[in-house]
Amino acid sequence: MLDFSRFEILTFDCYGTLINWEEGILGCLHRILAAHRMNKDTDDATILKLYGDFEARAEAGEYRPYREVLQSVVRQFGERLGFTPTVEEVRSLPESLRNWKPWPDTVAALNLLRSRFRLAVISNVDDDLFATTQPQLGVKFDQVITAQQAGAYKPSLKIFELALSRIGIPAKRILHVGQSIYHDVIPAQSLGLATVWVNRPSPRAGVGAVKSAKGRADLEVSSLADLAAASAGETSGRNSSATIL
Repeated sequence: MLDFSRFEILTFDCYGTLINWEEGILGCLHRILAAHRMNKDTDDATILKLYGDFEARAEAGEYRPYREVLQSVVRQFGERLGFTPTVEEVRSLPESLRNWKPWPDTVAALNLLRSRFRLAVISNVDDDLFATTQPQLGVKFDQVITAQQAGAYKPSLKIFELALSRIGIPAKRILHVGQSIYHDVIPAQSLGLATVWVNRPSPRAGVGAVKSAKGRADLEVSSLADLAAASAGETSGRNSSATIL
């Protein structure tokens, strides 16, 4: 069990962990696939797997803005499934991000955690896109570190190293919280941060809309509410033996 008294600041992945991005992703992609009559044989778990693979491919190599990454994801769906998305459809996925909503427990849990810790965000996103999400989260973060600022996407260590330099305290005093083993748990641990895996419900259980990877967090919870309770000693949580295959 984690000793929460050792931590001064909690850093959070945003999309997937604080925001129910799968609902937003699926809603947008279902509309595009239906317009091209590709939705009947493409279930949610398959869409999320393709999304995770396509996003990772688009984020590899030379940095480009997240808005362009999301546009590339739409184009890759067309290439894989044999249709040509319209200009409006290509733009619709990044434009939909402003409407992606927090998980029902996010705001209350963040406010509880805010009373005990400093809070920060480390997110694979553009600054202007996060600015549309920030008001929905209900707290003021001490630091917001984005892929745009780092010029790199998680799991690159560059974004975590930027966060460490901005936060300015030893890694052992930081707890990183994320929904993705691939993007968050593995790279954060490599720099000496303790980690929490938020195993959110998903049609693609245990993985979600990200690339799969093997890893083990220090603690696994099913929600931010569980994390807030564990930090207050109200529940035990569970030491994570999670392995994503």
